[in-house]
Amino acid sequence: MALSRISLSIAAASALVLAGIGGVWAQGKTGSGSGSAVPIDPSGAFEISGVSVDVKAGSAEAARTGGWRIAQRKGWEMLARKLTGKTSSLSDSALDSLVTAVVVEREQIGPNRYIATLGVLFDRQKAGAILGVSTALSRSSPMLLIPLEFSGGAGIVYERETAWAKAWNRFRSGGSTVDYVRARGTGPDSLLINAGQTLRRGRNWWRTVLDQYGAADVLVAEVQLRRDYPGGPIIGVFAANHGPDRRPIASFALRVDNGDSLDALMDAGVARLDKAFQAALASGELATDRLLATRPPEAKTEEEKPTDAETAAAIVSPTPTVESGSSFTVQVETPNVNAFNASESALRSLPGVRASVTTSTALGGISVMRVTYDGPIGSLRAALEGRGWQVQEGAGVLRIRRPQAPAPQPTATAAAPNG
Repeated sequence: MALSRISLSIAAASALVLAGIGGVWAQGKTGSGSGSAVPIDPSGAFEISGVSVDVKAGSAEAARTGGWRIAQRKGWEMLARKLTGKTSSLSDSALDSLVTAVVVEREQIGPNRYIATLGVLFDRQKAGAILGVSTALSRSSPMLLIPLEFSGGAGIVYERETAWAKAWNRFRSGGSTVDYVRARGTGPDSLLINAGQTLRRGRNWWRTVLDQYGAADVLVAEVQLRRDYPGGPIIGVFAANHGPDRRPIASFALRVDNGDSLDALMDAGVARLDKAFQAALASGELATDRLLATRPPEAKTEEEKPTDAETAAAIVSPTPTVESGSSFTVQVETPNVNAFNASESALRSLPGVRASVTTSTALGGISVMRVTYDGPIGSLRAALEGRGWQVQEGAGVLRIRRPQAPAPQPTATAAAPNG
């Protein structure tokens, strides 16, 4: 297999938390746990990476501030060319309102000089309105992501902290067409999601696991790390797999020259695997397995079995009935407490809903509710759409969110850049 080479002259290109300057904040690492970190920027911001700056000033702070200003301008020009094929410029004050984060990939800070490679994140709605491009993003059904790492011959997911799991938590998936469901790695996660589970083929057990996380299908992102000696070159062999049968999507290898660049290796692997998953989704390769999507009928208890009189009445006058009290998983975007409370009230007020229980709360993310409904999932979807919700349907799962109001059109589309 051909190896791609990553050349890094300084430390690993992971994001560092810096203080906000001029209304711009650097997106940084989250918690130290492998699965406890919250995914960075799930909003789907436009991202431009690899912006190089080299600035001299009277002090280190002034040089850094100037470097970030230049990165904003360069990033906006690169974004405009990428989306429209034309150049565009805005004032620094306008860019401050558009930029949501600055990501430090690499940097060198001197007494009066700042050399760095930065990434810039732009607000999707505002930037799209200024450039006149569509900001709509069609996403897949929820996919449970399993970050499987082989190091020293052992397969590890959440049994202990791994660089691979942390790399997936750093990955900004808001702009991806694949709707990743990433576990936190706490509680029963290490028992339900492990290397042995990825080798199982039983759809019933997989369906049980997926229901715990509100997912409709599974993606296995695998990396095998090979080291010549401690601190020396590292080769990572990456593979993308889909479904309980682990159908291969793509595979490739990357190499770094020393152990200090492990995070850079992992981040590059995550980015390429995401592109492979998106390409597979576009070509229809990520369709959910029929056996996984099909749910077997629930066995009736002794109390639910029909009596002889009911059986005779059904024979005399057969009337089609609709199964009542079906349970479905509903995922809802809850950016704040008010949205969470409003979602709970809206679900419980729907006609036909017998009960609505919140199984997972994630303010600023995706909360999961278990809804008992008198009717099929299609009727529940229609009822939600009738109340103004945007609904995506999976195997026994509904993903709902309130439509976002369009961003106001700006009065001026361009202005000369400062300095």
